[in-house]
Amino acid sequence: MRYKQRKPRSNHYTMFFGFLLLLGFGALAIAINRQPLNPFDLNIAAFVQSFESPSLTKVMELFTSIGSTKYAIIIAVLTLVFLYFVLGHRMELIFLIAVLGGSAVMNQLLKIVIHRERPIVHRLIEETGYSFPSGHAMGAIGLYGALAFLLWRHIASRPGRILLIVSSCVMIAMIGVSRVYLGVHYPSDIIGGLMASGFWLALMIWVFQWYMEQRHRKNNTHVGLV
Repeated sequence: MRYKQRKPRSNHYTMFFGFLLLLGFGALAIAINRQPLNPFDLNIAAFVQSFESPSLTKVMELFTSIGSTKYAIIIAVLTLVFLYFVLGHRMELIFLIAVLGGSAVMNQLLKIVIHRERPIVHRLIEETGYSFPSGHAMGAIGLYGALAFLLWRHIASRPGRILLIVSSCVMIAMIGVSRVYLGVHYPSDIIGGLMASGFWLALMIWVFQWYMEQRHRKNNTHVGLV
């Protein structure tokens, strides 16, 4: 498929939005470092957990499983196989690997630096490790955000694109909410994860589009000289 060249200004907007997310993450990290247990987290968590029921717990366990590393890897591998062997898109494959790999490394580094303990009350499942930012939230943004970006370029119809965005947002939201419902993350852990991985995704989209634009110009220059 021929890459559709985008105006440089639209790529600048992508990076501007990414830096806003980075600033937001920094402000949130400072806030929770000063007050790990705060009214916002406690009140929102209590509200989400007030809907607890056996059937809803099963639904939330399903979404938290979908957002786990195991299933994220399975979905990513299937996508990589499709991109490379079916569509023959090597650059999109590299883009997806960079988004997911970078997001995973960033999550581990941030958890070590911030070392926020997980909630200790109302746990419906057990988890280990630090709490902020949420690895499930970062993985969800990285995976479904990257897939939405890649698939958007191959979907021509408006309804198809709307369905793509809505389904991606629903998956990301449900994975995040499930972590709060199950008592293994504070709401700010989820928000922080979305911001951190959102910044990384925006940066990778900027790099990807910049590279594709440069290659497009180079190919046009070469054709003009022939």
